[in-house]
Amino acid sequence: MNLNSIDLNLLVALDALLLEANVSRAAMRIGLSQPATSHALQRLREMLRDPLLVRVGARMELTPRAQGLRGPLAQALDQLRGLFSPDVFDALRSERHFRLMMPDLAVELLMPPLMEKVARLAPNVRVDVVPWRGPAIFTAEFARTIDLVVSIGDAFKGFHRQLLYTDRDALAVRRGHPVGTKLKDRADFLKARHVAVIIRGQSEDLIDTWLHARRIERRIALVVPGYIEALHVAARTDLVAFVPRRLIGALSKQLSLVAVSPPLDPGVDQQFMFYPTRAQMDPGSIWLRNLMLQTGRALERPKTAG
Repeated sequence: MNLNSIDLNLLVALDALLLEANVSRAAMRIGLSQPATSHALQRLREMLRDPLLVRVGARMELTPRAQGLRGPLAQALDQLRGLFSPDVFDALRSERHFRLMMPDLAVELLMPPLMEKVARLAPNVRVDVVPWRGPAIFTAEFARTIDLVVSIGDAFKGFHRQLLYTDRDALAVRRGHPVGTKLKDRADFLKARHVAVIIRGQSEDLIDTWLHARRIERRIALVVPGYIEALHVAARTDLVAFVPRRLIGALSKQLSLVAVSPPLDPGVDQQFMFYPTRAQMDPGSIWLRNLMLQTGRALERPKTAG
């Protein structure tokens, strides 16, 4: 049989006729008039070369062919409806893999609390964090593999942006640093030896971009590719790391670090969550985005003592 010749509306009518074994009730079920349903039955009889419904006394009965069609037809129509029904994401049973891209500071701040939620709500879901790359090397091919990005700015083409959390920069120094709080003074800040962070896809530390716009040059003694590395170096030397304050707070006890307010304040940093336009209505993506938003916004809430 040529599928091009099949009217799917006839299949809906057939399903109603098989369920009701009555033309009038079938017509009411699918919202057609009785003559239109009778006409559909006639077309079905011609197409299937079977009477389908036959009168036995005062009522209609299904032929053996019609009886055999009931189960397969109902299953086929359910599958067709499923093609046009919204997807659902069953977190508890899902084995989906998500790929996230974020810098190391976002991994440190967000992933432990996020994974606590994932482990509780979706124990079989896997999350892969891939190395961060800037917009200049964020190719379209690579973008197709990413479910979420955490970053500053707004330069990821084909992605929507939502504010995740805010931060401010501070100076990280080891506890017992010979200058320490004196770094609040501009002259001492400029004399200090700094560790800069230049992550993949950037030409200089973003702090230096901000300083250079004000014609200020700091003394850079070391360049590293990540914020965590900068803090580890600052914890074991007299170098100063100019990094996000929340990151210092997260590692201050572990690394014995102190946060010092800088004499030059770049202002509020905004970290955003980016998600692909193609996944805007995907239930799995929506679920992950909601968890990430909860995690990021929890950083904004003041911690209670005790």
